[in-house]
Amino acid sequence: MKTLIETVRTHHDHRGSLFEPGDESHLAGKRNLHVVLTQPGFVRGNHRHVVGTEITVLTGPALARLREDGVDHDIEIPAGETWRFTIPPGVTHAFKNTGDALMVLVGINTEAHDPNRPDAVREDIL
Repeated sequence: MKTLIETVRTHHDHRGSLFEPGDESHLAGKRNLHVVLTQPGFVRGNHRHVVGTEITVLTGPALARLREDGVDHDIEIPAGETWRFTIPPGVTHAFKNTGDALMVLVGINTEAHDPNRPDAVREDIL
């Protein structure tokens, strides 16, 4: 299975933005939900999952790097756009905030977070 990359409809008005990270198909069978706020210039991720499938939804500007089958792929998420990545086990992923404000990232995983039995394996790619 390859990583599925989709744009997510984002609603903007004078108050800010709103997006739905997923529907019932994205939420069914998931065991972990987390929200990550990342300062400009910093990277999140730099890992792969052994068992879990992770859905990552983030709003740009950002740089996503995926390592699939030993090949790195860079994806630029434009400012104000929201993209969803469905990342299968074994695909290393990292996300860098390329903007000048906080980057919002929502993560949904099929595996519960267990610090005693982590599913994530660190691999620096970005």
